[in-house]
Amino acid sequence: MIAIKTLDLRLIGFFKRAFLPFARVALFVVFFWFGILKILSLSPASPLAQALTVNTVGIQYFDFLFMLLSVIECVIGVLFLIPKATRIVIPLLLFHMAVVCAPLVLVPGEVWTGFLVPTLEGQYIIKNLVIIAVAIGIAAQTPPLSKGNSPTKKRHQ
Repeated sequence: MIAIKTLDLRLIGFFKRAFLPFARVALFVVFFWFGILKILSLSPASPLAQALTVNTVGIQYFDFLFMLLSVIECVIGVLFLIPKATRIVIPLLLFHMAVVCAPLVLVPGEVWTGFLVPTLEGQYIIKNLVIIAVAIGIAAQTPPLSKGNSPTKKRHQ
């Protein structure tokens, strides 16, 4: 029983040390990879994004907005690799999530086959809950701003 408790403590310690770097790299890979696919016009999400654009701001803005979304995804990915950028990337990620989750409500015919039965695209969107949870885990480990490390204090010194 003591060996199991020791192993348990070691595993928990390892996971505590590994979570933050692994989570940051994982989010980088997902965001940068998917953003690059969009930039290269290789993303399977293009038709869904186009349907959302048609039903909201108009198709004439699709190319610009899709490219902007692509660049934002790449930037989010890179920023997750920079621990000091956490306070910048979390709001950017939440804005991004609001946009990419919008089809669940704004173009339901594209993402639902029935009540609570998502299409493959709908499943792709719903998995963003995991991304949000990982981002919350990263944000929860960010040291709080204090008088000693306030961004405004550093500018005045």
